[in-house]
Amino acid sequence: MPLDAITVCALVNELKDALIGTKIDKVQQPSRDTLILSVRGNGSNGKLLISAGTGTARVHFQSESFENPQTPPMFCMLLRKHLVGARIAGLSQPGMERMLIFDLDTYDEMGSESKKRLVVELMGRNSNIILTDTEGHIIDCLRRVDGDMSRVRQLMPGLIYRLPPEQDRPNFFSVPAREKEALWKNADLEVSADKWLLDTFSGLSPLVCRELCYSAAGDVSKRTAQFSESEKTAFLAQMRALENRVTTCDFTPTMLIKDEKPYDFSFMPIRQYENAAQTASYPDFSSMLEDFYTKRDKQEQMRRKSQALYKSAKSAHERTLRKLAARREELKKTENRDQNRRFGDLITANLYRIKKGDRVAEVEDYFDENCPRLKIPLDPLKTPQQNAAAYYKEYTKAKTAEKYLGDLIEKGEKEEEYLQSVMDEIQRCESERDLMEIRRELTDTGFIKAQKTCKGEKLRETAPLRFVSSTGTEILVGKNNAQNDKLTTKTAHRTDIWLHVQRLHGSHVVISCDGSEPDKETLFEAATLAAYYSQGRESGKVPVDYTQVRFVKKPSGSMPGKVVYTDYKTIMVTPDEKLVLKLKKE
Repeated sequence: MPLDAITVCALVNELKDALIGTKIDKVQQPSRDTLILSVRGNGSNGKLLISAGTGTARVHFQSESFENPQTPPMFCMLLRKHLVGARIAGLSQPGMERMLIFDLDTYDEMGSESKKRLVVELMGRNSNIILTDTEGHIIDCLRRVDGDMSRVRQLMPGLIYRLPPEQDRPNFFSVPAREKEALWKNADLEVSADKWLLDTFSGLSPLVCRELCYSAAGDVSKRTAQFSESEKTAFLAQMRALENRVTTCDFTPTMLIKDEKPYDFSFMPIRQYENAAQTASYPDFSSMLEDFYTKRDKQEQMRRKSQALYKSAKSAHERTLRKLAARREELKKTENRDQNRRFGDLITANLYRIKKGDRVAEVEDYFDENCPRLKIPLDPLKTPQQNAAAYYKEYTKAKTAEKYLGDLIEKGEKEEEYLQSVMDEIQRCESERDLMEIRRELTDTGFIKAQKTCKGEKLRETAPLRFVSSTGTEILVGKNNAQNDKLTTKTAHRTDIWLHVQRLHGSHVVISCDGSEPDKETLFEAATLAAYYSQGRESGKVPVDYTQVRFVKKPSGSMPGKVVYTDYKTIMVTPDEKLVLKLKKE
């Protein structure tokens, strides 16, 4: 749900105390629509996320870290020039609109004191971030809007910044109580009360309108004509209560949860869904908005970034399957090779009876104890000896092909299994660097072509994921096949405990216990990690095998990530994301 004007008002009240007086220490732009301002002062440091994405526009403090591009975007470079070192002097919301204005005290190029403004418009697909100077001229903006894009309002460097045009409906909070009462008495009887609110006033979201209707009449979309006098009075009382809630800043960050997933949020308790949704209260809006948006945003960004690589891996997988099918078909044809040798032997034994030009040789099949008559097709242009030699040649060719095709099929099966594991890893990637490592792995194994990179540019290897069990034992998890190999064959000690999900693709997991027996809690948590970082993530109970690293071997010539192991035991666990997040260490 997009932020409504009242939630923005609540956000401004919450952020004022934390931000006013702080200095901007760093500016980052991890994605096209997202800025991160690192601020310090007031006795603490923090990261303020500002997003102007369609459907995800918001402002709040952020605890999770973001991966930044290797080369900062131009807008980010410009903001660093103007904002780093600036002090936040004020934060406001003009006219109960869905926007925030940061007043900044900074210095110009000559070192003189200067005032700038960072305007954040949170208006759906028209969301934007604009930087203006002391006189209100636009220095630059995230999305430039010229005359061809909008005749009403342009946003270009050098132009005077003007607030968005007012809507054709009066703002709910600017209309006097008596006028609201008069409008309600004259409301269209055929229109539902929630729709009447939306059509009559600006500044209210559909969720809030439905909640007022539900609180007054027990129905989220009851027609005005069906309201009793007491319900009409209650509806007016609910409108006054809402206005009073905003005036007194009586806000309760509330998340709505459906099917264990964030569904919606509000600045006040929501009861209209009854038992169809659960509600969760938060101590502040920043933590609520982070929970609602950040995980979903990261997953969507990774989905977009991984799409091309996944498509390449899938194409290689499909190509391997086609080759396997063709080779298996060829191998099937070699099954009759013994018949060719048999025909050659029978022709050789009956050379005196066969003449050049014969199309068929009818002989006794002495390979059968009953010696039945057998007709052997011949090439009339060849001598009997040449026909026999041709059958022997076909036999030898089929015998050689069987061995050769068997090797190719075995190799193809290994490649097909490997590419399946790669596709699984791509879907579980958590950062762009993880994708780059998998791309390099696919390039090294020859499945995709190498991308052109800057001369001398090298991809730095990342470390395995690190976790610490409840009892303080380190657990390492590989993020891709190459890293799995390195973790198991080089990093881990021989007496560490190695875990892997049974008969599914997944990460190698190592408990760094170096000879000592891990406690049951650590073993259970490590097995849960192995199940979570595997194809069985969405399953119920998952079997996980574990053994000492010394019993894990990498077969010669095998694909990355492929190992065999012995002397193992099995534990059944359920993938648990909450436990994974609890144990994870940066």
